[in-house]
Amino acid sequence: MPSRSTPREVRAAGAVVLRQAHVLLVHRPAYDDWSFPKGKLDRGELAPVAAVREVGEETGVRVRLGVPLSRQAYPNGRATKVVDYWVGRVIGDPDVSGYLVNAEIDEVDWVPVDKAEKRLSYPRDADTLQEAIATGKKTRSLIVPEHD
Repeated sequence: MPSRSTPREVRAAGAVVLRQAHVLLVHRPAYDDWSFPKGKLDRGELAPVAAVREVGEETGVRVRLGVPLSRQAYPNGRATKVVDYWVGRVIGDPDVSGYLVNAEIDEVDWVPVDKAEKRLSYPRDADTLQEAIATGKKTRSLIVPEHD
């Protein structure tokens, strides 16, 4: 009797980083695709921590996470890749011109939001971008004073 195997799940996290009507995108030469900065979680790592780390590693930009976005799940070889995304806001310098390209990411670009859908390689990313734009407009900062 053949054994039934459950598809393996690969967890990843990233951010849709928005700034002044632009979105931060990365190009991966191995896949020749444009997408949001994201990557696999390290063992025991929480998804939000991985999202911030991956954006920094793949773009050189530091971010703070905002609202969570809908989870993406799609086939990736023999596994299912599950990606958690957040809206990201830049902390500090947004300049990506000094990013040192490498084998994983060979281009980083701030793309005008109205041109980003054509640049993105996957329809699921276009949907996530639209969600981030809509969600980003609805969010407000909340300051909670701490009393001793």
